[in-house]
Order: sequence, then structure tokens, then C-alpha cells
Amino acid sequence: MDIELLHIDDCPSWVETRRRLEAALRATGFGDTPIRLRVVTTGEEATRLGFAGSPTVLLDGVDLFPGGEPASDVACRVYATPTGLAGLPTTEQLIDAISSAHSE
Repeated sequence: MDIELLHIDDCPSWVETRRRLEAALRATGFGDTPIRLRVVTTGEEATRLGFAGSPTVLLDGVDLFPGGEPASDVACRVYATPTGLAGLPTTEQLIDAISSAHSE
């Protein structure tokens, strides 16, 4: 399993996303899986990577939350959570996404 966290430097949500992602990996039995961090700096890079805004979590190269449209610019991302829109997914959403993706 390959996990990559794409983000921009100006978006503070990636730090907490990393913490939540680590917790979700532990909860799903993949706690030893390393998380690769990648800073997206150009629109060209965003397009090439399938970046949907910061933070974007890729599992084996696929966005864990595919409802986000790939972006051609470097901007923050908004997630629909049980409590409304937020700058990052909940730990439970990450757990569900990892579990679903890994069972396919």
C-alpha cells in the first residue's frame, strides 16, 4: 500500500490530516505504512498528480475522496464532513475510505 499526502505550504490543514491519517492507518491495521509527503508548488504539477486541493490523500495513486475535482491550481480543498464543510476529512472518513479502497 502506497499512501501519499499532497499539500501546499500555505494550507495548514495538511498537518492535522497527517495525524488523522496516521490514526486511520493504525485503526485499519496498516499502522506501519509510511506516509509520503509531497508539496505541490505549480499548477502543472497539480494537474499531473491529480491534485484536488490541499490536502489530497492518495492511496496507490488514487484519491481517497474521488468527489474532489482535480485542480489546475495550488489551493486548499474543502471536504463534506458529518458536521459540515471542513478543510480536512475526519478520522472516521479516512478509516472508511482506507477500508473501502483496500477491500476492492
